[in-house]
Amino acid sequence: MYKKIVLKNGVRIVCEKIPYMRSVSVGIWVATGSRNENTTNNGISHFIEHMLFKGTRNRTAKEIAEIIDNIGGQINAFTGKECTCYYTKTLDTHIDIAIDILSDMFFNSKFSKTDMDVERKVILEEIGMYEDSPEELVHDILSETVWDGNPLGYPILGTKECLENVDREKIKNYIACNYTPQNTVIAVAGNYDDDVLLELLTKAFSSWKGKCTKGETNENAEFMPNTRIKSKETEQVHICMGFKGIEHGNDELYTLLAVNNILGGGMSSRLFQKIREAKGLVYSIYSYPSSYKNAGLFTVYAGMKPEHVNQVLKMIIKEIKEIKKDGIKPEELAKSKEQLKGNYILGLESTSSRMNSIGKSELLLGKINTPEEILFKIEQINMERVNNVLEQVLDINNIGFTAVGNIKGEINFKNYI
Repeated sequence: MYKKIVLKNGVRIVCEKIPYMRSVSVGIWVATGSRNENTTNNGISHFIEHMLFKGTRNRTAKEIAEIIDNIGGQINAFTGKECTCYYTKTLDTHIDIAIDILSDMFFNSKFSKTDMDVERKVILEEIGMYEDSPEELVHDILSETVWDGNPLGYPILGTKECLENVDREKIKNYIACNYTPQNTVIAVAGNYDDDVLLELLTKAFSSWKGKCTKGETNENAEFMPNTRIKSKETEQVHICMGFKGIEHGNDELYTLLAVNNILGGGMSSRLFQKIREAKGLVYSIYSYPSSYKNAGLFTVYAGMKPEHVNQVLKMIIKEIKEIKKDGIKPEELAKSKEQLKGNYILGLESTSSRMNSIGKSELLLGKINTPEEILFKIEQINMERVNNVLEQVLDINNIGFTAVGNIKGEINFKNYI
């Protein structure tokens, strides 16, 4: 059973009590990410995430790590395109320590110039590591390509040029405008005492006053079927095809997930079975949907030797054309729906995944669907809805394409269509 409490300053608290578990996960969610940045500060959201672990007015970075280690807990954070989350997972008996550490990092981080200079080097190394991982890089390039010029396409890690220009004043200004009570959700899942939890969170967050109010800044991102090839000395060529997907909060996203299971979402999918298992042309091939506010993307990825690029591209396009023309069989849909339900229910067995689910839903949608509601939405998927989604998403004449690898000459993607 979910509970939602709104503090007087606008901070939203969403919690799910699971009394039979001994762990509790706590997350502070802020509705800001790379989509809220611009061409001069791209990467600042991720930079701030790193800096919150570098020490506060009360504790050093080492002390933060030691306190969590000493109770056998976990502490981490991540930055996305539309949100940043700082979270812990501990035994239920240590929820007070978890909230104390997270709130201290959140409100009292020092942002010293020395620490910033050190962490800037770390993030530049992270960017370099990403550049050396073409199987990951190709997905980022796809986002940049299909949302060219829109902040939704900006890389989460940022660019070297922008990071060199980030200073303490820019960070403080960005935090003042984006880290506000109305822009923040605290999510808790696991075993806890209701009164103790409310007292701890009220003490830590109720006196926080935001310095500026932030309106809705996410402009619509127009999908552009562009092509971009990045030549790189690699053993494999990595390719991504991108289709205009379905936005966050749209129930047809469940239908797209069902379609994805059949097309390329797992080891039993058509793309995996026909291109990897039957032909041995790739080591890795899969598809997946991504959803955001007012925008979505459906991606097909494959990695192969350069000499297999032509054949793999032809086979992927052939499978997409066939699934659009012939649709899927009722028994395929039934299996896919069971797969969706199974994956979802198994995910509920982790307090961290439940905290993630309720935190992100409240932050981005302003509401939380119960497990029963989600299972009902999955059950409502039918052949008519599947055919509509196939027609809407898999538009063969509206595909973005990116490739990274040892590519000789050009890949004229339109020839394969």
